[in-house]
Amino acid sequence: MKGRDILAKVSRISDETEFYTPLPDGYRLGQCRYVIVVGTVISGLGKGIFSSSLAKLLKDKGLNVAPIKLEGYLNIDSGTLNPYRHGEVFVLDDGKECDMDLGTYERMLDQDLCSDNFTTSGQILTEVLEKERRGSYLGRDVQMIPHVTGEVKMKLRTLALRSKADVVFVEIGGTVGDYENAYYIEAARELAYEEGPGRVCFVALTYVLTPKTLGEQKSKAAQLGVKRLMEMGIQPQIIACRASDPVTEKVRQKISIYTNVPLERVVSMHDRESIYMIPDQLRQAGIDSQVLQLLELTDRVSRKADKDARAKWDDFVRHITQASGQVTIGITGKYTAVRDSYASILKALEHAGTAAGAKVFTRWIDTTDASSANVRELLEGVQGIIVPGGFGTRGAEGKIACIEYARNHKLPYLGLCLGFQMAVLEFARNVCGLSAANSTEFDPDCAEPVIDILPEQKKIEGLGANMRLGGQDIDIVPGTLAAELFDNAEHIRLRFRHRYEVDPKYIDLLTKGGLIFSGRHPVHPIMQILELSRDVHPFFVGTQAHPCLTSRPLRPSPMFTGLVEAALKLVKKEKGG
Repeated sequence: MKGRDILAKVSRISDETEFYTPLPDGYRLGQCRYVIVVGTVISGLGKGIFSSSLAKLLKDKGLNVAPIKLEGYLNIDSGTLNPYRHGEVFVLDDGKECDMDLGTYERMLDQDLCSDNFTTSGQILTEVLEKERRGSYLGRDVQMIPHVTGEVKMKLRTLALRSKADVVFVEIGGTVGDYENAYYIEAARELAYEEGPGRVCFVALTYVLTPKTLGEQKSKAAQLGVKRLMEMGIQPQIIACRASDPVTEKVRQKISIYTNVPLERVVSMHDRESIYMIPDQLRQAGIDSQVLQLLELTDRVSRKADKDARAKWDDFVRHITQASGQVTIGITGKYTAVRDSYASILKALEHAGTAAGAKVFTRWIDTTDASSANVRELLEGVQGIIVPGGFGTRGAEGKIACIEYARNHKLPYLGLCLGFQMAVLEFARNVCGLSAANSTEFDPDCAEPVIDILPEQKKIEGLGANMRLGGQDIDIVPGTLAAELFDNAEHIRLRFRHRYEVDPKYIDLLTKGGLIFSGRHPVHPIMQILELSRDVHPFFVGTQAHPCLTSRPLRPSPMFTGLVEAALKLVKKEKGG
C-alpha cells in the first residue's frame, strides 16, 4: 500500500495515530498538482510575477490553473492595511480585500479570482481556534503541527477541489527564515509528503547581488538563502535568480552545485521593460517544459491552444515595445511616495497605452500641498490626469483644485472612487453655486453634504460602517460617452470599494448644471459614473468604481483607453496637428 493510501485511511483525528491529513469531501490524495513558490534573501523579489507567469504558460497549454497567496500577517484580510506599508489593496469580485499580487494573477491569467485564492495567518488561526471551541479536535491538544499546518493544507486542497485545477500555484509570502511564514513552509513540506512523488514542485526565488564596489555578480547570499530552505526539509526543483542584469553562466553553475538543482533548472529572471515579457523569458529557458515533466503532465498539453495563446500574447508584447506615440498622465493623489499604492492604475495605463499605440509616462503629483495658486505649475506638461481613490481629508482640497483646472482647461480627466466624489464637489461648488458643498467624510456637520452615507443605503446595501465592496452592476445611459466607451452596452459590471455616495437630493441641481450621471445602480438612486458633455469637454469622466481592477493586458479598461486616446489627441493639438 502506498504512503498516501495509508494517510488517507488515518486522516481522521484520533488518539490512535499522529497522522492528521484533513481532506475536503471528494478530494483524493494525488489528484492535483501543486507548484509552491518561496522567496529567499530579500522580500519583494517578484514571487507573484514569476508564479503568475509560469501559471500562464501552463494555462496556455490547456491546463486549468488556480493560484493562492499565503500571507503571514495576522490581519484577517488586507482591508485595513496602509498603502504605505503594503501597497494597494486589491479587491476581488466577491468583495475580498487582498494583497496586490492577486491583481498580478488576475491580469496575467485573465481570470477572475475569489476568496479561495487568498488567505492570511489571521484567517488560518481564526479557523483553528473556532474548530477548537466547537470541539472539532476531539479533546486533542491543539498544536502548530499538525493542526495549524493541517488547516493550511485544507485551504490548498479545498481550492484544488472547487476550482477543478490541474495545477494549484501556491505563493508563500515573505522570505524563508521569517517566523510568520515558517508554518506555511512546513505545511508545504507535509503536503509534498502526503500527495506523493510527482505531485508537488518547489520553486525558490533568490537574489543575485551585484555590489557596486566589485562590479560583478555574487551568489553567496543566494546559496545561503536556498540552504535555509533545504534545512527546513525542502529540496527545490527549480531556482529563479532575480538580478538587474542576466545572471551569468558561472553564477548559475555555482548555485546549481550548491543546491543540487540541475543547471537547466537554474534560470535567470533579470529585469525586463515590462513584467509581461517574463512568460516568454521563462518559456525560452524551458522552465514550463521542466515543470510539466516534474509533475507528469506532458501528455495533457494542447499544442494548438498553446500556439494560439502564444501568438496573441506575442502580438501584445510587440506593441509594448513598438509604441509610436507618447503621453504623460499625472496621478494626483496622496500616496505618491509609494508607487505600489497605485499598482493597478499603472498596469491599466500600460494596457491602455499598448492598445492605443502609445508609451504612457506618469507624473506623480502629491495633492497635499496642491492649491489653486500652484496647480497650473503642477500640471504643466501633462496631457491628462487621474484622481485616484483614497481615504481621509488630507489632500482632498488639492484634488479639487486639480479637477477644477482640468475642467476649465479641457485637460482629459479620469476620476476613480474618491476622484468621482471630488469631481462632484468641485462641480457643485464652482458651477452650481454651492460654495459649502462637502463630504461628511471630511466634515460631518457641513452645511451642504453633497457626498454622504445615506440612511436608505445603509438599509438596502448593508453599508453602515462597512464599505461597499466587490463587483456591482451598472446601468449605462444610452447616447453618453460611457455608452460609447463600453461599446453601447446597456449593463456593465465594475468593482467598488467605498462608503460615501452622492446624496440624491442634489442630483437634480447637479444635472441641471450640466453634470451627466451616465452610469447608475440598476435599482437604487446610486450614481456610479459621471461625465461632462463632449460639447464642453473632450474627456471628463469619473466613476465610483475602480475600473483599473478589471483591466487586462488583452482587454484594457475602456475608461483608461478613453483617457489615453484623449491625451494623444491633446498632444497632436499641441503640436499643431
